[in-house]
Amino acid sequence: MLTTSLPEVLARFGHALSDPTRARVLLALRDGSAYPSDLAALVGASRQSLSNHLACLRGCGLVVAAPEGRRVRYELADGRLAAALDELAAVVVVADPACAPGSPPQAAR
Repeated sequence: MLTTSLPEVLARFGHALSDPTRARVLLALRDGSAYPSDLAALVGASRQSLSNHLACLRGCGLVVAAPEGRRVRYELADGRLAAALDELAAVVVVADPACAPGSPPQAAR
């Protein structure tokens, strides 16, 4: 049995959310499963780029692929992720802009 520590799980989750496209994919999948071409259109990514993001999300254990004949449909790996994403967004909805990537460093006070 493969076990992973809580810090490793959270780091993987943080890595998945660290990219805006991956975050948009996860948010899109809250409402249900979708095909890659539909997800690419929803999140504004090329199919190749989306394929790479889906591979990352699969590797992080957040999404699963469900083969349907010649097509593959993606969905959240666990239904509780939808609620977790909503809860996380509610907690961090007011963020310090200085903490955003690319923000200029704050001067020491």
